[in-house]
Amino acid sequence: MTHRRLSRLSVQLFLGDLLLIPLGLLIAARLRLLLPFGLSLSEQTAQLPFGVYLVAIVCWATSLVIYSVYEPERVLRWYQEVSRVTTGAILATVVFAGFLYLTYREVSRLQFAYSFIIILMLLLTMRALLRIYYRALGRSRPGGHVRVVIIGAGDLGRRVAGILLDHSRWGYSLIGFLDDDKEKVGKIFQDLKVLGRIFDVKEIVQEMDVDEIWVALPVWALDRLNLIMTEVETIAVRVKVVPDYFSMALVRAKVDTIGGIPVIGLRDPVIEGLPRIVKRTFDIVIGSILILISLPFLLIIALAIRLDSSGRIIFTQKRIGENGRVFEMYKFRTMVADAEQKQSDVIRTTDEGTVIHKHADDPRITRFGRFLRRYSLDELPQFLNVLKGEMSLVGPRPEMPWLVDRYESWQRKRFAVPQGITGWWQINGRSDKPMHLNPEDDLYYVYNYSLWLDIFILLRTPIAVLSGRGAF
Repeated sequence: MTHRRLSRLSVQLFLGDLLLIPLGLLIAARLRLLLPFGLSLSEQTAQLPFGVYLVAIVCWATSLVIYSVYEPERVLRWYQEVSRVTTGAILATVVFAGFLYLTYREVSRLQFAYSFIIILMLLLTMRALLRIYYRALGRSRPGGHVRVVIIGAGDLGRRVAGILLDHSRWGYSLIGFLDDDKEKVGKIFQDLKVLGRIFDVKEIVQEMDVDEIWVALPVWALDRLNLIMTEVETIAVRVKVVPDYFSMALVRAKVDTIGGIPVIGLRDPVIEGLPRIVKRTFDIVIGSILILISLPFLLIIALAIRLDSSGRIIFTQKRIGENGRVFEMYKFRTMVADAEQKQSDVIRTTDEGTVIHKHADDPRITRFGRFLRRYSLDELPQFLNVLKGEMSLVGPRPEMPWLVDRYESWQRKRFAVPQGITGWWQINGRSDKPMHLNPEDDLYYVYNYSLWLDIFILLRTPIAVLSGRGAF
């Protein structure tokens, strides 16, 4: 994607916001007259001076820029855009309120509240409509395209193609793939054709007027990059390299510059510094509140387990936490007392050698235990693990050691962040997709961690739990 294309769309959003901000103030003034909820104002009093409009525009525009609302790589997902626009709106409102307090104190507080809500809704609505518009047009959108060829039709190349197609709002138009595998040439992946071999790159670029080449090759094939650069060095085309995160030991690799030398950190902590403190504080505060709210249910569940079957009420099991640390995870017992000894009887292995250890018809589950599992109530004691710092409210689920021993190296990246009670995997299918068979969900969280993502997952969790889908 060209910087020119990005700049054009970012400028359009910026100019649109500049128009919506004063429009929101005007609507708020009219709404204050229609819905007074207190002292009535005259139409003249509700009208704001020109200077107030100007300051509001400056406050809102500056705050939105500070929170990177116009940087596409930071707002690709809708919830990322909502969180950044909302945070910027809060900052703008605080600054704007300070200005009014020092100057135009006669502005109605209710009108001020109306203006915040209306402007925020206008900004979010415009962005939602843009997303719907570009998604509807998809690949058929005429003009303004950045024409892209992807080098590599393997797993990484197809993943990149899917992401670019999903974000056509920013002007991507995929032409096809190039790959050195003879058997792939002419085949269709992601509705895109493999146009030829890698050494055909110069011919393809010139014939199809390609703007950018995205190299998405596995680590062992990156020596082909020299061939690609040699072939296209005399033509006007940009080349971008996508690192193979699923083969390299990379988790949010960071680039620093030391004395003019770029240095890439491959094993830096994913969550550190202030974000780490914020996440831990969030866990303690929200975890404590949730424990207090659920205390009556904990007592009722404990009594029901005691009446339903013999054995301990709280079941402890060794799990693997952040950075491979072993800890004891708490759960309400949902199986017979000797379930651990019978585990080998229910483990199944697929034809591909994949181990399946969780089944809907597991005979070890008790009658009440099946109810607890369906609605994930057996997980409630893990709030204690959260308060002890062994787990987080949100993160990949901690796995059993014997399963972790079977992991490939790239799968262990899920332990680069604190393990959680709920996570991206849980709100996208739970046991319909066994977590050790779906590392993509865990790695998505690792690569895209933010406090806003944690909040989004927590808000979605009750919906997933109440549906009971995939829980057994």
